[in-house]
This record gives sequence, C-alpha cells and structure tokens, in this order.
Amino acid sequence: MLHHPRRRFLTTALPLVGMGLGLGLCGLARAATEAIRIGNTNPYSGPAAAWGAAGKAMTAYFRMLNEQGGIQGRPIEFLSLDDGYSPSKTVEATRRLVEQDRVLLMFGALGTATNMAVQAYLNERKVPQLFVQSGASRWNNPQQFPWTMGWSPSYLSEGRIYAKAILSEQPQAKVAVLYQNDDFGKDYLNGLRDGLGAQASRIVAMASYEVTDATVDSQLIALKTSGADVLVNFAAPKFAAQAIRRLAEMSWRPVHYLNVTANSIKSVLEVAGLDLSKGLISAAYYKDPSDPRWQGTPELKAYREFMARYMPQADVNDVFYVAGYCNAQTLEQVLRQAGSDLSRANVMRQAANLRDLKLPMLLPGITVNTSEQDYAPIQAMQLQRFDGQRWHLFGSIYGR
Repeated sequence: MLHHPRRRFLTTALPLVGMGLGLGLCGLARAATEAIRIGNTNPYSGPAAAWGAAGKAMTAYFRMLNEQGGIQGRPIEFLSLDDGYSPSKTVEATRRLVEQDRVLLMFGALGTATNMAVQAYLNERKVPQLFVQSGASRWNNPQQFPWTMGWSPSYLSEGRIYAKAILSEQPQAKVAVLYQNDDFGKDYLNGLRDGLGAQASRIVAMASYEVTDATVDSQLIALKTSGADVLVNFAAPKFAAQAIRRLAEMSWRPVHYLNVTANSIKSVLEVAGLDLSKGLISAAYYKDPSDPRWQGTPELKAYREFMARYMPQADVNDVFYVAGYCNAQTLEQVLRQAGSDLSRANVMRQAANLRDLKLPMLLPGITVNTSEQDYAPIQAMQLQRFDGQRWHLFGSIYGR
C-alpha cells in the first residue's frame, strides 16, 4: 500500500516537470527568434544630409539579412533616427533608443560632434557604441572609452597621407587649409601638420567655418589672397561642393586635395559640377562602383545586385552607400562571431577580435583588424585623382 502514494506522486509530478521543461523550451525558442535590436542616428536632414546615404544602405542591408534568415535565426530590428547632424538631437535620439527601445547596441552613428555628445553616456551604461562613422582619433581609446569603437581610417592618418603627397609632388608648395571648426576639422588639420613635420611652415593660411554657416565664400577669398598654390579641403559635403564651385568663380586653380568624407561623385562632385571637379585629389579605402577596373568582378556584381533589389531608386555609384554597406557587413561578422551569447560584453569582445577581415568592397590589400588594445579597424588608404568623370587610383597603399 505504501507504493501507491509514491506512484501517484510520480505520475502527477512528471507532467509538472514536462510543463516546466516545455516552458523552458518556449523561453529558449523565444530567445532564439527574438529580434536583435540595433540603434542608429544619422543626418537624414540638415547640412550633412548627403551622409545619410550610409544609414539608408545599412537599413537595406539588414533587410536583406532578415530575408536570408537573420543572424542565427534572429531578425535584426534596425532603429535609425534622424538627428540632423545636431548633437542635442543626437543625445535625445540616443537616450530614446537606449532607455525606451532597449537596443542592444548603437551602431554606425554618423558625425564627430554628434557621437562625442553621447560617448560618455553610452560608456557609463556599458552600451556598445560600435563602428562610429567618423574618423576622429578619440574612437580609438579603449582605456578611457572601452565601449566605443570607430570604423573608418582616422582623420589624423588621412591628413598625414595628404602631407606625404604634398611633400612628394609639390615640395615647394604654399598650402592653404579650409576646415570645419570642430574635432572633425581639427583632427584633419593636426594630421596634416604632423605629416608635414619640419615643413609645416608651408601652411601659409587657414580658415575655418561653422556647420551653421550659409557659405564658405569669405573663407575662400581670404585663402586665395595668401598666395597659396595648394588647397587642402577638410570640409563636409555641402561646403566642399560650394568650395569647388567658388574656386572656379574666383579663377583660383590651386592643386586641390579633398577629404574622403566629401569625395562622393553623386552627392558632392555632381552638385559642384563634374567639369569643375577635374583634377581633385583624394584618398580611398573602398571601391568606387564607377571605376572600370572593378567592372565584371564578383564583388561589384554582388553589390550592384544588392542595390538593384533593395535600393532601386538610389545611385549605385554613390560611394556613401558603399560605406554603409561595408560598415553593416562588419557588424554582421561581429554578431556571427558572438554566437548565442549576444550580451553587450560579448559583442564588444568580438568587435575587438577581428582578424584580417576581408570585405568585398574594400580595396585589395585593405582588411579589418582590431584588438583589445587597438580599436581602429581600418588603417590604410590609397590616393586617387578625379578626371572629370570618375576617380582613378594611383600610387601605393599607405598604412596597414
């Protein structure tokens, strides 16, 4: 008789264990299919709206990933808000994404001043601020800001590259510099000075502008009167296009170096005038879809197919879309490396553990590398010259 209560206990307990197991499996299933929420801010309006193309490309890329099954069966929910390139709006949007939308991480937000405005906040909350779309050197500071990582080559490095080119090609040059009056422009300027070294006195004039300025006309007039025969243009797209047009109107024809963030044919050079842009020198680290040398390659074919399907109205030759595409591929790699552990800490560990990652649209010889001590994923570039229709690479790759 004693065994009956025991039997009843077992027969009633087993369904409870099964129910508990079922609830556990349901929880695991939900976790396995729950969306990976990613936050982003971009200037879809305002003076830097041309850069918003990168955010649009990211949105399209994650849509493609979701159609392919997401990351280990989990869809990506990409929440991208317009901050108009205004730091105060970036703060408001980032707080909303973190505190209300509960994003796992912030990714690919654009701008130096805008990202600076939220860097301390995100690090205090231990929210990854990954692959910032800005080449400011402050994103590579894992000791002070372990939750922040840049993506593109630093403005300091790019400024040094132009200095090397000037010393090599225009050794007697008198140099004028146009730059944005914030960390974005000052990083470029410091890189140029550093690269010129003992020849830094060749900089005979400098003029800065504010993002809120209407034009850079007065700055260019002042620079021309200096007698400079080389202009290094560290302006954002809107002002870079203005400068190209204004130089022609002023009949000033210096050797003109244009920074990477403003060298889009579609968003800058066409706006300024392709004929007026002929002879510009810039740098590159990803492939220009209009360059004949890449036509017919599997990498460009895949990119064109992506654009045709997910962004049919966009200009496939706008390199700002290429930047967003490459940036999104880098995050995809990080999320895949993270496996089933999508904690913020593990995501950050994987972001700092990228080894010779080859992205299809990066230039040959340029790879993505990070470590716990080095948060600068891309550190190499190549010079290019505009012929009135397209950019042509020349020289060797600088950096690693």
